[in-house]
Amino acid sequence: MPTIPSIEFMAAKVQETARDKVARAKNMAFAFDIDGVLVHGDRLIPEGKKVLEILNGDNELGMKIPHIFLTNGSGKHEADRCSQLSAILGSPVSTKQFIQSHTPMSALAKYYRTVLVVGGEGFRCREISEIYGFKDVVIPNDIVAWDETIAPYKVFGPWERAAAKPRDFSKCCIEAIMVFSDSRDYATDYQIIMDLLRSENGRLGTISKDPTSQAIPIYFSQGDLLCPTEHPVPRMSQGTFRLGLEAMYKAVTGVELKRTIYGKPERATYAYAEDVLTSWMENIYTEKSLPEHIYMIGDNPESDIAGGNLYGWNTCLVQTGVHTDDENDKKNPATMGLFPNVLHAVESCMRKHLGGDFKFEFDVMTHTFTSADMVAPAKGRASRRNRHGSISMKTAQNGTGNKGSSGKVSKERRSTRGGGTWSGSSATNDVRERYYNT
Repeated sequence: MPTIPSIEFMAAKVQETARDKVARAKNMAFAFDIDGVLVHGDRLIPEGKKVLEILNGDNELGMKIPHIFLTNGSGKHEADRCSQLSAILGSPVSTKQFIQSHTPMSALAKYYRTVLVVGGEGFRCREISEIYGFKDVVIPNDIVAWDETIAPYKVFGPWERAAAKPRDFSKCCIEAIMVFSDSRDYATDYQIIMDLLRSENGRLGTISKDPTSQAIPIYFSQGDLLCPTEHPVPRMSQGTFRLGLEAMYKAVTGVELKRTIYGKPERATYAYAEDVLTSWMENIYTEKSLPEHIYMIGDNPESDIAGGNLYGWNTCLVQTGVHTDDENDKKNPATMGLFPNVLHAVESCMRKHLGGDFKFEFDVMTHTFTSADMVAPAKGRASRRNRHGSISMKTAQNGTGNKGSSGKVSKERRSTRGGGTWSGSSATNDVRERYYNT
């Protein structure tokens, strides 16, 4: 029986003859904002799917290009959000390459025991906080269930009451406030936060004589004023909630609110992202190193671009989200320029770094292999990465590929696109055609 080369083998052969280009590819990386760049809510931005196919191996080198996801999104656990994105984008998204705005806040669990967690749908942020390691998590509904007069304008439904965990909050101290996600009830959340900020060391029902010395700390997971959604006009985000709270606190106490903000464009978030990227490099290449050339691709000049610029990354601004103008942002201009979508941005960066003729598909028909290059099919062989991050493929055992009437392999089947994991149906059948009919 004739033997055929695996995709992994062919990619490795290509990489051996292009070692300089491989080294340059491993010295670049992408950091993607998500909403307004790859998706709008639950709706795919079509160019995002193709971008991830390219970066997951459908390129002329057949190798993975390092990339991470850096979003100010929040309100879901990282595993849930990655599963959702994988389904929308058609490519695997790992928690090891994914950073939400509240991901770095998990480190605070070792400093605080009893915390108020604000924002998000239902009780989801309580669950996330507990997974992060916070021992005693309180949410606003717990407090309302204890004393409904604390929020006079709230309509407290039976399902909320049933899921709440009330206690006597006049006898316990809340040590910190964590705004994990966008508030779903501004009036109630504002009232409870203001009560705690003005209290004596986080004990409800008290008012401190000196709010500056006795105020408990408050943390915000991000500072975006606007967020692109499926609505045609971007919606208000956590940054507007914070600005309103700061204005209220200043008006009532006469002093500025001291707070800590995570997310883009804060430097701490970009430092955390570099740690994640270094670990992801080890995951795909078994080399723990940080690429010298990192490209931040985002739609929001105030967060994505400003933060990337301040941290010394290359930046690309796309027109599919918050920024829709036909010119680069004047206050926070992207260093690589303005692009209509994420695909244009990625192709431009890769051609600049890897050469103007770099191809964005791995075409098995362009490579010639001798009989000495053949490898026997291995039924059921599991996928594995080689040292360049390219993906092996289970060798197809059935089928002879698709031919047109002329006997040539159809043009549509000449490249392999499996969204980061090589699919056996198209690429292997092309190879079978090549070697069974010569």
